[in-house]
Amino acid sequence: MASSQPAMVPSDLPVDLVLQRATGQRFEEAKELSDLLQSISGKEPVVWAGKILGFGEYTYRYPSGHSGISPLLAFAPGPKHHTLYLVSDFATKWPEILEKLGPHRASKACLYITRLSKCDRDALRELLNASLAETLGESSS
Repeated sequence: MASSQPAMVPSDLPVDLVLQRATGQRFEEAKELSDLLQSISGKEPVVWAGKILGFGEYTYRYPSGHSGISPLLAFAPGPKHHTLYLVSDFATKWPEILEKLGPHRASKACLYITRLSKCDRDALRELLNASLAETLGESSS
């Protein structure tokens, strides 16, 4: 019986292949987001799951014993919006940052930005730094 590989793993796919999923103005925004996440993390982008740019990685372990690897910071560019992957419940942890951010949607661990040009870059940087700090705190346990 073959062992199954987790879907969320780093690959050798070219970063440009993922950036090109965004077109027009969003392509330039995707490059800007890539530069921002690289600046904050200090890590080069790597393609995860064929469509996500991840910056750095850490090992997580749930109380159930399940473990795996995940990017420290990550986003997926797309033709309609950019998806940033943050720590779980970020919207309830840092609502004051999100109030300053500008137009967005949030789910449990994803931030959706339609137009980066309408977002406050300082608020975005603050949110990414907060998410990274919490991830690093969790990953050191």
